[in-house]
Amino acid sequence: MAASDCRRVRRFGRPHGLEGGSSASSASENARGAPDSSHGRSDDSRGESADRVTLEDDGLLRWFLKTDDGTVMMVRDVLTSVAIVAAIGLVLFAVSGIWPPLVAVESGSMHPNMQEGDLIFVVGEDRFVGDNPIDGTGVVTLENGRESGYDKFGKAGDVVVFQPGGSERATPVIHRAHFWVDEDENWVEEADPEIIGEDTTCDDIASCPADHAGFITKGDHNSGYDQQTGLGASSDEIVKPEWITGKASFRIPWLGNIRLLFDKYLFGAIGGTVAPQAVAGVSVGAGSVAGAVTVAGRRWSDRN
Repeated sequence: MAASDCRRVRRFGRPHGLEGGSSASSASENARGAPDSSHGRSDDSRGESADRVTLEDDGLLRWFLKTDDGTVMMVRDVLTSVAIVAAIGLVLFAVSGIWPPLVAVESGSMHPNMQEGDLIFVVGEDRFVGDNPIDGTGVVTLENGRESGYDKFGKAGDVVVFQPGGSERATPVIHRAHFWVDEDENWVEEADPEIIGEDTTCDDIASCPADHAGFITKGDHNSGYDQQTGLGASSDEIVKPEWITGKASFRIPWLGNIRLLFDKYLFGAIGGTVAPQAVAGVSVGAGSVAGAVTVAGRRWSDRN
């Protein structure tokens, strides 16, 4: 009886042991299947560490380009802007052939075809030459433009930028070339009587007869030629071709106001470089383009 009981105990004890083993096995499997959160966090940390750019591991150039350091990012943005401005400036120079290629109109002597605040793109005399230019130059006068049908800024002929009297110190002028005169010529006889006056003679004009060959110029809004004393530019001399520094090509309305404000509040306050309001003119800048690109430069002006 005792033996039978003992066997019965052993017989019934085995299933109990198997149940215990099954539970242990399930627990082990659950443990193996459960995600290891500490392992995941470790992987994330290693990933972030791998993505982090360091000067020691990546070198100066890659670190400078990729780092998220605030100061470096600011310097990087400034240098990028400067590079864009320089690239645009090089393109403008390549097209225009002169530097700086942009002027801002600050006067009314070329009304209505140029307005105050216009940004003017200027090209070299030998660029984009129209039909029937004066021999030896790339300039088409109003007189020749009427014959060939060449117009610029609302009228026949080129609008030129020149140094009055050939002086580098004189404020440059931007006016229209009206006609060409030869040395010793009585150019008053060739002039438009409605402009110079029907009763005006060569004796009334200091620059007549012509001391040298060159252009007679005039602001579109002015009442007389620049070569009539007191009616045009600061000098009444006939404009030699070598005094011409460029030709106006096209204008962008209002964009030049940025340059004019820059002159007024910076250079005007420091050195008095802004022309008096009685003097019409343009201000030179190179740029960014879009008006934001303005570099201190000479001032080109036309006068009432």
